[in-house]
Amino acid sequence: MRDLVRSFNEMVTRLEADEAQRRRLLADVSHELRTPLTVVQGNIEAMLDGVHAADEAHLTAILEETRVLGRLVDDLRTVALSESGTLPLHREPTDLAVVATDAVGAFRSAAEAAGIALQIKIAEEIPLLEVDPVRIREVISNLVANALRHTPSGGSISVDALVDEVGPAVVVTVRDTGTGIDPELLPHVFDRFAKAPGSRGSGLGLAIARGLVEAHGGSIEVASKPGRGSTFRFRIPVSREAG
Repeated sequence: MRDLVRSFNEMVTRLEADEAQRRRLLADVSHELRTPLTVVQGNIEAMLDGVHAADEAHLTAILEETRVLGRLVDDLRTVALSESGTLPLHREPTDLAVVATDAVGAFRSAAEAAGIALQIKIAEEIPLLEVDPVRIREVISNLVANALRHTPSGGSISVDALVDEVGPAVVVTVRDTGTGIDPELLPHVFDRFAKAPGSRGSGLGLAIARGLVEAHGGSIEVASKPGRGSTFRFRIPVSREAG
């Protein structure tokens, strides 16, 4: 009887926690959707009232906000699928050097414009990995994008990958010399919508990175000190192992 009561109490606690999490998620999603929707609505109403002309400048602003909404919806879907364990992976023999180089290369222009040095070093002995190359590129892209947002001009970002014989696994490290993460935020940095005050991101990039890494049977971690930068490191098993 005691075991039954204990199990029932644990179930009630989990249900209460799930309900609280659901309410927080709805509140966060509503907050993130409100800004682009307000911009779209405001511009369209201004056009209908004759305040703004339906010209290229105003239509471009509306189009950009719809793209923001589209990215947010896609990100939310990825987070939901990864957290439920139903995210489909299209695994194939993948050269990590190619994937990582392409991912980092997409940020070179932005890094140069911001005065940030962006470097990449991939160990030659890394074998072909049975992974979803699109999703692994997304992980690296999210980590580099996050580093760029928090690294000032004159700073640097490095992406390194090597083989860890324990596992065995491939370890990818994204290190920056940016502002670092507040100690109070650090334990929650991979949670949905967790972000520092004033951050330009949606707060979903790191949550997506964690979900995609774990879907590959891997793990991800972060170390950071305010004012001294952050180091994100994720491990992907060399063998085909799903989480």
